[in-house]
Amino acid sequence: MSSANSALLHVEGLEKRFGGITALTDYSVNIRRGELVGLIGPNGAGKTTVFNLLSGVLKPSGGRIYFNNRDITGLRPDQNTALGIARTFQNIRLFKELSVRDNIKVAFHMRLGRGFWKTLFHTSEYRQAEIEMRQRSHEMMELFGLMSVKDIPAKNLPYGIQRRVEIARAMATLPKLLLLDEPSAGLNPSETEELVKILQNIHSKNDLTIFLVEHDMKLIVAVCQKIQVINRGRMLTMGAPDDAQMGGRLYVHDAFRR
Repeated sequence: MSSANSALLHVEGLEKRFGGITALTDYSVNIRRGELVGLIGPNGAGKTTVFNLLSGVLKPSGGRIYFNNRDITGLRPDQNTALGIARTFQNIRLFKELSVRDNIKVAFHMRLGRGFWKTLFHTSEYRQAEIEMRQRSHEMMELFGLMSVKDIPAKNLPYGIQRRVEIARAMATLPKLLLLDEPSAGLNPSETEELVKILQNIHSKNDLTIFLVEHDMKLIVAVCQKIQVINRGRMLTMGAPDDAQMGGRLYVHDAFRR
């Protein structure tokens, strides 16, 4: 496991079977701290299965997952979140009835909350934590350009803004690794351009490690330092964006033609 020592995320020989169907075979990846890596492949390639295994939504049929030099294979999503892995989904999963501010504040509770009894009795530690969470939520909304909609219930927001809220909420768990599953899905070109700026901003300002699944090759090339390609549940290659666009080596143009 020496290669894991220099990586924040180290995955080796990961497999997932659903009955007689093999969704992922011998999948491996190494992502160093501070890297921004893209995962691409045609529909059904196994991309979301990878994220479901890394985040704990699914348990692997084989292989190991190491995060920050710790074996996290088979841990639950809440355990992985506590260790510093945050994840968004293709389908937005906000608390629809809560405001933007409360959606983000709820996520901060995991890191900054003071427990049941201190909350129940409104101790000084609880009050200080509430102040810190309000301040942090304010900063997060400013970072994502959400101050103008902070009091609006999530269900009443345009789709593109809901996407931003979901990423902001994931960031509010103060992750070491952020997994973004199709962050530009459903966005128009101007919203996608804004998303590119946001991703570049949170990556550079927070020295954050980001692993993202995406179909929009313009976005992938604009933000990613490395790109991994998978197909039919197998990893094909991993390299710089320029290499990943070489059709003769990786087939990417054909796989992503719409």
